[in-house]
Amino acid sequence: MTGIEGVGWPIRPRAVSRAASRSEFTMPPEPADPGQAAAVAETPAMSPASMLSLQEVGGETVEDREARRHGNNMLAALGELQRALLAGGGDAEALQRLMDLSTSVVRATDPRLAALVSAIVVRARVELARRQL
Repeated sequence: MTGIEGVGWPIRPRAVSRAASRSEFTMPPEPADPGQAAAVAETPAMSPASMLSLQEVGGETVEDREARRHGNNMLAALGELQRALLAGGGDAEALQRLMDLSTSVVRATDPRLAALVSAIVVRARVELARRQL
């Protein structure tokens, strides 16, 4: 195994011992049937992203999708309000949008999602209360 010995080009390559270069990884043996090998080679591999999206699609209800969308919209409105305050401009539009979103809360069936949306609603209502709306 090589190590970093300094900055710049190495003066001479270090020899790696035979024991250190051996790995525990081995390839499975080739199938005896050539037809089976062709079938295995033609099987498309699934990416981790596509497998995760398949898992997400199966367990989400319509209420959860709407609650997630509503929560994202409230987060966007809170971000818009923050940007308006930092810019020193008027935040009336952002406050009105936030007020509209916080009055119509969508309930989620997933308890974790419901807790997240509830926390976002509390934060939105705190911002509205700070401005006495």
